[in-house]
Amino acid sequence: MKLIIATPSPFARKVRVVLHEKGMNFEEQVDLPWNPGAIVSDINPLGKVPVLIPDDGNAIYDSSVIIEYLETLSNEPKLIPSEPLRRVRVRQIEALAGGVADAAVLIVLEKHRAKMVQSIDWVARQQTKIDAGIAALAEHLGEALLFDDDKLSVADIATACTLGYLDLRLPDYEWRDNATNLAILSASMEKRMSFKATKPEIQDIAIVH
Repeated sequence: MKLIIATPSPFARKVRVVLHEKGMNFEEQVDLPWNPGAIVSDINPLGKVPVLIPDDGNAIYDSSVIIEYLETLSNEPKLIPSEPLRRVRVRQIEALAGGVADAAVLIVLEKHRAKMVQSIDWVARQQTKIDAGIAALAEHLGEALLFDDDKLSVADIATACTLGYLDLRLPDYEWRDNATNLAILSASMEKRMSFKATKPEIQDIAIVH
């Protein structure tokens, strides 16, 4: 199977980490959907990464949907609980982490627009979402080491990928100051081989006018 990614993307990294955790073989193809000539728009009508192309050739897109598909396969470990209430909680935390990542991406894109058209109010609005999201994630985690008791789940992976993206793209944002438990989670996750193998790297974005 092939996974189309952008190297900084926390959503692509989330899927990459899951594939590594499950020990699945896959090929990576790097693209950047924001730049002219991106190939992903020909595969995903929304023009977003990641996109998974299984061996049957039928493209699957949206990171959460891709992971849902991977969970239907036989590869262990399972990263989404089967028990309904635990499942909802894990998926909600995944969505919360994704919302923080979305807001961070929007800030990055806004700052890549020409200076004369950048909106300070827009950036501030997205930063408010990030602050609130980080606080909520910290509250969900509490004093635990992982979100789903002691079992690794997509909630931990999504959160750590988002935190890694904040460090990469918004290095002056000191999220650790009010979320020491998330800092511990991030440090622990980054030591895993799946995270070491998927360390995000910046790709240049064309300036948007």
